Amino acid sequence: MLPELNEETARERIASIIASELEDGALVNLGIGIPQLIPNFVPPGVKLILQTENGVIMAGKGKDPNDLRIIDAGGTPVSVLPGGAIVSSELSFAIMRGGHVDATVLGALEVDQEGSLANWMIPQVRVPGMGGAMDIVTGAKKVYIATRHFNKDGSCKLVKKCTLPLTGYGVADVIVTEYCIIRNTYGRMVMTEIAKDVCISEVLEKTPMEISVSAHIKRF
Repeated sequence: MLPELNEETARERIASIIASELEDGALVNLGIGIPQLIPNFVPPGVKLILQTENGVIMAGKGKDPNDLRIIDAGGTPVSVLPGGAIVSSELSFAIMRGGHVDATVLGALEVDQEGSLANWMIPQVRVPGMGGAMDIVTGAKKVYIATRHFNKDGSCKLVKKCTLPLTGYGVADVIVTEYCIIRNTYGRMVMTEIAKDVCISEVLEKTPMEISVSAHIKRF
């Protein structure tokens, strides 16, 4: 049986794994939810240039949770670090569409074995809007998916084929859940790392997505 992690532990594990992979000096776009935890886990000596969809370059933590003069795309207060800037939406989207973002980290409602991502809409249930997700998954050099492995009803988010409206087709490079890391390797989903307290066969059995297992799989 897969170990059950509480919400906070699972989210922090996912965020810390992705934070450890981001390169010093990278321009990084963070989505809402789990991705917003990543700045808390950036290793010492690594500096990221955080860009928000709505136009903050070199975003930092907000000093006052009630000060909404500067917010990220999710409405969370942020600050502008020294050397940073606030730019127009046109320029912000030009940065994303122009291939200037080194990595983006987004949550998921579904992600499938072709690397397609659905993260913006559940028909007749949830319609928050696409925002800039479609632009960022197309323009970013690397796309990380930060997601819990299962929904609250027990269904798996890693599927054979997305059934929800897509954010992007074949865009996911790395999928990180609380149980494993899966990398899109020349169109194949390959499990390269797995949690130390998790059985590989059990994860594969409970995950509809077709996944290969690396011959050099590591534990985290």
